[in-house]
Amino acid sequence: MKYVDCSAPVREYLCQADPVLGAHIQRIGELYRPMKDDLFTALCSSIISQLISKKSAATVYNRLAEKCGGAITPQALAELTPEEIQKCGMSMRKADNLSRIAHSVLGGETDLEHLHTLSDPEIVRVLSALPGVGEWTAQMLMIFAMGRPDVISYKDLGIRRGMMAAYGLESLSKKQFDAIVKAYHPYSSAASIYLWHLSDEVTGNVGLAQIN
Repeated sequence: MKYVDCSAPVREYLCQADPVLGAHIQRIGELYRPMKDDLFTALCSSIISQLISKKSAATVYNRLAEKCGGAITPQALAELTPEEIQKCGMSMRKADNLSRIAHSVLGGETDLEHLHTLSDPEIVRVLSALPGVGEWTAQMLMIFAMGRPDVISYKDLGIRRGMMAAYGLESLSKKQFDAIVKAYHPYSSAASIYLWHLSDEVTGNVGLAQIN
């Protein structure tokens, strides 16, 4: 299984670049966040995770995988109606978006493997053209399926909570966020993992709540 890169060299870089986050990294140690091998499955997972907690997203995802015969593939998902998808525990809008994307991939209109040849901003642009996909969803795909090392999302509530906890902030503007994350480059994805963990420590159950 592949994991988001939070290896010793990456941790050491972040600790030197940002002593505040670095103190938490040293306290926590290495974290292991698994990556999904299949881009379509990862994209569906990101869409399911929009605006709901990790626990709820996992429940919905597992129900959908079971309904697809064990694996969420374009073929299996395209054979379900949006109503059947919706019954797994999501909104009809999400269900319809998943169905439309499955048909787009199955019909060749959308080539997810081509994403590997694109830059991060290009990936966001291409994916945002799909129904129900925005910047946050694209960023989650880049972190948890493509292994892009320098991705962090202001739109993710868990990341913002973790950052406020790390730096002792009561609020966090986009300007403040942008100033802080400059130190994380080029390992913002690993920093994201640690900020999610810090949010977990604060809330006990971080959700991937975001604005799509």
